Amino acid sequence: MIEFNPDKITFDNIDRFYIKGSIFRFIDSKKSLLKGTFLDVGCGEKPYHSVILSNSEVTSYAGIDLIGGYEYKPGVKPDYFWDGITFPFDESVYESAMATEVLEHCPDPLVTLTEIFRILKKDSPLLLTVPFIWPTHETPYDFYRYTPFGLRYLLTKAGFEDIEVTCLGGWDASLAQVLGLWLKRRKMSKSNQKRLFFILKPVIQYLLKKDRILDESSEQNLITSIGVVAWKK
Repeated sequence: MIEFNPDKITFDNIDRFYIKGSIFRFIDSKKSLLKGTFLDVGCGEKPYHSVILSNSEVTSYAGIDLIGGYEYKPGVKPDYFWDGITFPFDESVYESAMATEVLEHCPDPLVTLTEIFRILKKDSPLLLTVPFIWPTHETPYDFYRYTPFGLRYLLTKAGFEDIEVTCLGGWDASLAQVLGLWLKRRKMSKSNQKRLFFILKPVIQYLLKKDRILDESSEQNLITSIGVVAWKK
């Protein structure tokens, strides 16, 4: 299991430490469900490639991204591109799939989920993550923030079953994340940032160590992000 250690917070990672780590930990905890031919939807620069391939049940890894949707580092690019509507694949060709921090960028998320469902074989899982507390990004292509209930509705509508929704951070982690984002992304001088870092770092560490994640159905819940496992049966 990937380590969670708030003591590793630094000035450079304080704004993304929790959310990035929670995504990696979620994928790592569910990777044993993945198998065979695997598709990473909205793969970007494939940051989870090594985590996925550490699962011996995955025999091949392919990434697909939107046409013109991203600038890639030299030597890193998707294996396929799609137009946001239709994947360049026949039906029922992949045995597992993942879409991390992608659905908020899809103008019609039901179209995307239905297309993922189409290209999956029977009895295949989809891993999905979406942000809840996060600044607008990749503008103007940032359209939605989802609740657990909205995700469950869309996945069911697309045909998925046995949907397991996991909240990846609760009230305390949410506050910690906002403080880190405010520190690094609100416009202020670097000297003020560094002074505030020494004040806020122990507060953020305390909040992350005390965080308690509630069940997805809890009323008045505040969450950092959401992880989902859903199946094509």
